[in-house]
Amino acid sequence: MWLELYMFGFRALWSPYYLLFIVLLSAAYYYLTGPGRYRFTNEPAPTPKQQTMFYSSMLLLYVIKGSPVDLLSHIMFTAHMSQMALYFLLFPLLVIRGLPVWMWQKLFSLNGIAPLLRLLTKPLIAILLFNGLFSIYHMPAIFDFAKSDEIAHAVITTVILFTAFCMWWPVFTPLKSMQTMSPILKIGYIFANGVLITPACGLIIFAGAPIYETYSQSGAWIQALSLCVPADVLNGLSNSLSGPQFFTPIPLVEDQQLGGIVMKITQEVIFGAIIARIFFEWFQQEGDVVDPMPSSASNET
Repeated sequence: MWLELYMFGFRALWSPYYLLFIVLLSAAYYYLTGPGRYRFTNEPAPTPKQQTMFYSSMLLLYVIKGSPVDLLSHIMFTAHMSQMALYFLLFPLLVIRGLPVWMWQKLFSLNGIAPLLRLLTKPLIAILLFNGLFSIYHMPAIFDFAKSDEIAHAVITTVILFTAFCMWWPVFTPLKSMQTMSPILKIGYIFANGVLITPACGLIIFAGAPIYETYSQSGAWIQALSLCVPADVLNGLSNSLSGPQFFTPIPLVEDQQLGGIVMKITQEVIFGAIIARIFFEWFQQEGDVVDPMPSSASNET
C-alpha cells in the first residue's frame, strides 16, 4: 500500500506547509513561555513535564494531520477513525497539560469570550456538546458533505476539536477556581463519555453495507482526496483511480466495521488510562491523610 501512496507526491504525503505551521506554533510556545514571557507575566517558565506535553502534542498533531496518516484517512475509513480518536481524545489533553497556567488565566479573563468559555466548559454542557457533534458529524449525509468541501471540512472538524477541549477541561483544568469535580465525579464523567460515544460507533460497526459515499463511490472518493492531494497531481491520476480498493484489499464493509472498532478500542484505552491515573492519585491522597484521633486518644491515656 505504501508504495502506491507515493503516486500522490511528496506534498500530499508529508504536507510541508503544515509542518511549517507546526514549527511556527512550537517556536511561538518557546518564545512566549521562555524569553518573551516577561512581557506578560513574572511566572516561571513551564516545567520540563509541561514542555514535554506541549511538544508531544505538536508532534502528534503533525502525525495526525500532516503525515501520510492524513492521506490514508481519505482512503480507508479505519485510518480516518484512528485519526479522529487521537485528534479529539488525546491531542487536547496534551495541550491543556502543556500550556502554563498563566496562559489559561489570561484566556479565561478575556472580555467577551470568558463567560462563553466558562459556560461551554461546564461538565454537563461539555460532555453533551462534544458527543452530540461527534455523532452528528458521522451521520452519512453530514460526513459526505464535510469530505466534499475543504472549507466545510476545516470548519466542522475545528468546531468538534474545540468541543473536545471543552470536554476535557473539567477533568484537567489547571485553574483552581474551576476545579469543582471530585475524583469520583471525574471517573463517572469519563465513564459517561465512553457510554455516549458508543451509539455512533455501534451504528458503524453493525452496519451491513457501506454507509459513506466518500469511501464507496468513485466520484465522492476523488472529491475527498482533493482535500489533501494537490489539484494538478489529482487531475493527472483521476482517470487511473477507480476507488479505495486500489490501495487496500479490505472490503468496504469490513473496513467500515474495523474503523468503528478501532475508534471504540482507542477511546477505551485512553479513557481507561485516565481513570486509572485519577483513581491511583485519589487513593494516594486518601492514604496520605492522617487521622489525629488515635494519637489524641493515646495521649489522653
